Amino acid sequence: MTIVPIILCGGSGTRLWPLSRKAYPKQFMPLAGEKTMIQETILRLPDLECAPPIMVSNEEHRFLVAQQLEDIGTKAEIVLEPEGRNTAPAIAAGALLALKKDKEAILLAMPSDHFISDVSSFHGAIETAIQAAGDGTLVTFGITPDHPATSYGYIEKGAPLEKEKKIFQVKQFREKPDQKTAMEFIGAGGFYWNSGIFLFTARHYLEELGKHQPEILKAVKEAVSKAKRDLDFLRLDEASFKTSPSQSIDYGVMEKTDKAAVVPVSMGWSDVGSWSVLLDLGEADRDGNVVTGEAVIMETRNSYIRSDKKLVGTLGIEDLIIVNMEDALLVAHRDKVQDIKGLVDMMKGQNRAEIDIHPKVYRPWGNYQTIDFGPRFQVKNIEVKPGARLSLQMHYHRAEHWVVVEGTAKVTRGEEVFLLEENQSTYIPIGTKHRLENPGKVPLHIIEIQSGAYLEEDDIVRLDDVYGRSSETPEKK
Repeated sequence: MTIVPIILCGGSGTRLWPLSRKAYPKQFMPLAGEKTMIQETILRLPDLECAPPIMVSNEEHRFLVAQQLEDIGTKAEIVLEPEGRNTAPAIAAGALLALKKDKEAILLAMPSDHFISDVSSFHGAIETAIQAAGDGTLVTFGITPDHPATSYGYIEKGAPLEKEKKIFQVKQFREKPDQKTAMEFIGAGGFYWNSGIFLFTARHYLEELGKHQPEILKAVKEAVSKAKRDLDFLRLDEASFKTSPSQSIDYGVMEKTDKAAVVPVSMGWSDVGSWSVLLDLGEADRDGNVVTGEAVIMETRNSYIRSDKKLVGTLGIEDLIIVNMEDALLVAHRDKVQDIKGLVDMMKGQNRAEIDIHPKVYRPWGNYQTIDFGPRFQVKNIEVKPGARLSLQMHYHRAEHWVVVEGTAKVTRGEEVFLLEENQSTYIPIGTKHRLENPGKVPLHIIEIQSGAYLEEDDIVRLDDVYGRSSETPEKK
């Protein structure tokens, strides 16, 4: 029996706004170590002797996932959901693909954005569960609680499945409790945080899904059977997948099946679901502060302060979360950070772009960041990876000036093709087809100055693109 990791990459991480946003959520960031969350998730797997993972991602993040894998030298199947339908359909797609290679495949389904400090205990819990999973049990992992948390769902254990009493029937899944109920859970014993990590065979998961959510199974089967290969990605059929109900594995399967079991484990786990968690995970000074980036603090206690560029100064504060980004600033009491989603919803009602768009926008060829903008002008810092190139394109409403800051640029402008070195520049008139490439072995950095009546990203007509994007694709450049 082969363990096939199914890694779910589609979360938006809005509870860590303004750092985590829809276009660049927390799983792609190094929040609790040197590697990103998604990379840390993958790097926990080698000692388990797993098959290459199946990454289930959305369309928008596909190149980010591919880059994260490339950076750590990992091969994987990247499956693209045409639209988010929650975890039950996503895992079903992974299960169907795993079955094509191994009829006895055991799936280890998990989010890509969780923190686990004790990896050996994580592996031990999987070893405890693997025989039961092979026999048809749908196993989840319950985290032994160390405080009455109100931000997690709970699992109440039932009778043991075997003599060693390391794996138990699930008596009941419980919703996120209020403080009083959480304290009652801790006092009673036998309650565990729901980690959202699962182990079961692909075959048995699909059997239970078909029993309790037949519409999901039908839609996903059709979407997988009609899936198409696109570069390094496998695209699920859009029309079929969109007919699937949106349902989590917890509600859709685990709470309904009579084959659910839980393995209790203490493994230093967190879903990194709030800024207060990063305060707990970070290396604090003697006054309990965790400081990242540019900050000078004085008479400050028990606070998390993060600034990516601008200097933050604090004086006479405590118990605050301060996150200073290029385009947004969050100041919140540490006891209120669980309510940030409500703040994001309020901004959504005001059509604020800051909830979706990150200051640095990532593309398959590199990234760009807006430095300044105003009426009829915009200035961007563009980085192109070695060997990468942008699409051949044109604009109806803007001209562009390019200045090479570092590296060598290969420029297509109309029928001309030429090289630019550091401190050299060129001008792209309105309506002229053009392309920017990096033929070198180091990153290419340029400053782009746009001028014109309309400067939005949808003023792009793609004429050719090595990444298979069309002019209708939401991600431009």
